[in-house]
Order: sequence, then C-alpha cells, then structure tokens
Amino acid sequence: MEHASNRGPATPHDPAPAHGLGPAELVDEYLRILMIPDPEGVRGFISDDLRIRFTGGRAMKTPADCAAFNASRYAWVKKRIERTEVVAGGTPEETVVYSLGTLHGAWPDGTPFEGNRYVDRYVVRHGLIVQMDVWNDSAEWLLDRQGASNGGPTP
Repeated sequence: MEHASNRGPATPHDPAPAHGLGPAELVDEYLRILMIPDPEGVRGFISDDLRIRFTGGRAMKTPADCAAFNASRYAWVKKRIERTEVVAGGTPEETVVYSLGTLHGAWPDGTPFEGNRYVDRYVVRHGLIVQMDVWNDSAEWLLDRQGASNGGPTP
C-alpha cells in the first residue's frame, strides 16, 4: 500500500492519508475539526501512535482525551488561530508545525474570557500528526481567579 503522492509506503499502524494537505493546512484543519469539538472527525489526520502532552506535562492518548480534559476545565473553549508556522528544513519524514493564537470561551462558572495565549507544537510524518504539545496561559489565569498569583497584570 502506498501513500498518496511521493510519501512512501504506509506503515501497518497508519493508513494512507486521503486529505492531501500540506503540514500547515493539515494542522489548521485538524484544529478546526477538533474545536467543533469532533474528536472522531480528526481520525484521518492523526497517527495511531499519536502522543499528546498538555500544559503541565499531562500525557493524553487521543483527541477525545483532550476534549474530556477541556470539558473539565472550561464551560467551553475555542481557539483563534493567529498564525501557523512550519519550521524550515521539514521533510515528508518529519515536519514541525507551530500554531499560535489565543483561546476564548467561558470558565466552568460561566465567566467569559478571551486573549488567553496558546502555542501548540505538532510533529507531522507522512501526512499524519504523530505528536502534539500544548501550552497556554490557563493555569496562570486560574490562579489569578483564585487570588493565588504573585501579582502582574490580571487577565
């Protein structure tokens, strides 16, 4: 079985991606679908061996784990993607993509928020996301809401 275009042979774990997207477009479309949230709808964009690490080093295995974590932390949350950057020197074997922007939504008590910065780092291999690292300001903002921060601007 061959991947589409010149991507080389598929592995037993990863079916050939049918989307035909470049790394930046792949990440943007993955995030668009994930933020619906539709964790099942992103299956064609991810490797069976996907590794996810959220803020605080929380390891997760599936996009559904991300959705469940977000449901425990927010009433709802969405991303405003400001830019998507592909690291120079990427190949079909491995390309690193960064998604940068802000989160907006509501905390569990319904209080709205916006402007919560995020940076996501993706590793794309042969047209599939194999690794996802997520960082954002939510933990600091939650400390501020609890009065536990050490000063600085309040969101």
